[in-house]
Amino acid sequence: MIVTIDGPAGAGKSTVARQLARRLGFRFLDTGAMYRAVALAAVQRDLGWDDPQRLVQLASEIDIRVGEHRVLLDGQDVTDAIRSTDVTGVIHYAADNPGVRQRMVQLQREAAADADVVTEGRDQGTVVFPDAKCKIFLTASPEERARRRVLDLAAKGENVTVEEVLAQQEQRDKRDSRREVGPLVAADDAIEVITDGLTQDQVVDRLEALVRERIV
Repeated sequence: MIVTIDGPAGAGKSTVARQLARRLGFRFLDTGAMYRAVALAAVQRDLGWDDPQRLVQLASEIDIRVGEHRVLLDGQDVTDAIRSTDVTGVIHYAADNPGVRQRMVQLQREAAADADVVTEGRDQGTVVFPDAKCKIFLTASPEERARRRVLDLAAKGENVTVEEVLAQQEQRDKRDSRREVGPLVAADDAIEVITDGLTQDQVVDRLEALVRERIV
């Protein structure tokens, strides 16, 4: 069984998807981490952003391993590095690149083959797994999403203001929704869950109930 959780940046997808997978005994697939790993690899190699085909080549050369708690890039633990604001600022070069997306979709489908999976991202229910049995579109108000992002970064020692995050978030939302390939949009058969005012446990409780209704 495949459960897709799509939604904008800062909606809390990764955290609740990971907890949901643990409760269900499913595998968790953090697809956003895969694009972040590509962007980080490009930064580490000082790759020019004006050469999109070279980025496609890089995406096919690097080894990305996404586990429940750790992300490895060519064997190096980059779990924290891919969440930095520097990577967030350039991730769109990877996410908006059709060739990179094609490669990531291939890897995501391979990762979910013959397994029960909770997968989160932007296009999981629309492009990657259109036949998924349970599709969820997780979202929250822009202010709530920005506030959560600020708290997450502060916990990692990176201090930014809510205003800075809101501005970056607005730009990313526009890019995600206007992307030609795999844009951020709720699948026609997705269930929208708005998380404002809810604790993480309350969100996971609701998602778990939705999934168990669909388990045969």
